Amino acid sequence: MIDPRTPILVGAGQITDTVGAPSSERSRVAFCAEAANLALEDTQAAIGGHALGHLVDAIAVMEFFSDISPRFASPYGRSSNPPQSVANRLHADPKQLLYTHSGGNMPQYLVNKFAEQIASGEIELALICGAELLRSTQNARRADMKIDWNEDPGGGEPTRIGDPRFGFSEEEARHDLRAAIHFYPLLENAIRGGLKRDVDSHMKAMGRLFERLAAVARDNPLATRREGYSAEALSTISPDNRWICFPYPRLMNANAIIDQAAAVLVTSVGKAQEWGIPQNRWVFLHGCADGTDTWVVSERDKLDSSPAIRGCARIALDMAGKKVADIDAFDLYSCFPSAVEVAMTEIGIAEDDPRPISVTGGLPFFGGPGNNYVTHSIAEMMNVVRAKPGSFGMVTANGNYLTKHSAGLYSTEPTKGAWKREDPKKFQAELDALPRRRVETTPTGTGTIETYCVTYGKDAPERGYILGRLDSSGDRFVAMTPDDPALVADMLTREQLGRKVSVSETGGRNVFRPV
Repeated sequence: MIDPRTPILVGAGQITDTVGAPSSERSRVAFCAEAANLALEDTQAAIGGHALGHLVDAIAVMEFFSDISPRFASPYGRSSNPPQSVANRLHADPKQLLYTHSGGNMPQYLVNKFAEQIASGEIELALICGAELLRSTQNARRADMKIDWNEDPGGGEPTRIGDPRFGFSEEEARHDLRAAIHFYPLLENAIRGGLKRDVDSHMKAMGRLFERLAAVARDNPLATRREGYSAEALSTISPDNRWICFPYPRLMNANAIIDQAAAVLVTSVGKAQEWGIPQNRWVFLHGCADGTDTWVVSERDKLDSSPAIRGCARIALDMAGKKVADIDAFDLYSCFPSAVEVAMTEIGIAEDDPRPISVTGGLPFFGGPGNNYVTHSIAEMMNVVRAKPGSFGMVTANGNYLTKHSAGLYSTEPTKGAWKREDPKKFQAELDALPRRRVETTPTGTGTIETYCVTYGKDAPERGYILGRLDSSGDRFVAMTPDDPALVADMLTREQLGRKVSVSETGGRNVFRPV
């Protein structure tokens, strides 16, 4: 007998649109509802997906890119309450209407949270969904189309959930370090340093790693880039694979300019039985965990590791009574190579492990729909374990700059006994107690480069950035190149890791020069 309060995932829906024309009718919230209806149909409930939609009592929508970043701001308006807009389209009256704060970890975080609430009887049927329409937005702008996505669905303001803090410190922002495309390259070169590789050999290794993702995307009809790029193509600079921020060319970056939507449904065994959802649709959450690493990248003790990923994997596996060797497939968060490399190391997946490290094709090749990618990961992992009953799959989720982490362990095999997870506050207290580096905001004298990156404009490198350690105190510092194109060019041709520099303040920012 399975405990009737055991949480299960029962429906998954995904949409990728690469050809549709922009329209007022398909807004972001309408796109969410499309995916939700696919998830409802996927349950194969005896009462019907339409009737099941009326019973949804918790809806969470991932924050849209257009509500986060000025770069992706939409001129076409928005819903004032996205989860209420979705609820109205499903003719549901939920008691929870959640709109997340930014974070790629949030879909898995919400599965974990809703599973707890279902196990305790607090809710009965939860919908997690999200969508992005950046391809449509871009096309509509280019065609000067008149589209109206403004909507007031009623219900006031949604409840916000997640961590609203910026992912960077004032000191990092003072040096223009705010974006993922700055921080992940910094982490990448730190990883390379730890592996004692030169640039060329590490580029080839990154190419081999992402070739594996491209091969999955090639065979996934929902993927947006299905060329099946080779390791050589991925690691070679070309007109179609120009530098974005060294050491990452274009095809090693998440692809955000897509139209994608996904949704998953979470309920209990008892309710699934009551509504006539066949057992072959049930997917059990055997293990889960959440944890946040040292928030500020420049304050992290080690730049090539993640205690939170290591601990989330351990806690999820222990909860399931499994080992890493028992997992048949992974979907590791893959916005950039550094995210995958760190996750593999911390979880204990060898570089030559033949098991899938992505079931979608990853954010560069499947698509990177903002905060909602992991909803696709979970939906696809549901398909994978349903196709191979009794197999186990692990999904990892990552928010900010290898900062906020969640993990989930999935299988059609039923869990045993009452479903209960460890209080995540316990693990977070352990993470918060770990050492962190002091960052000197007014560094002077000499130091050593720990890691670096070089940003690019459309045609040429623009600026170099470093994290270094002062010789005098061992404190870390943030610095950038002065207005010196020759130094920026030199950073691309000479090894910078371990290089001695002098650092001082100029014009309100720390600048460095080789000694």
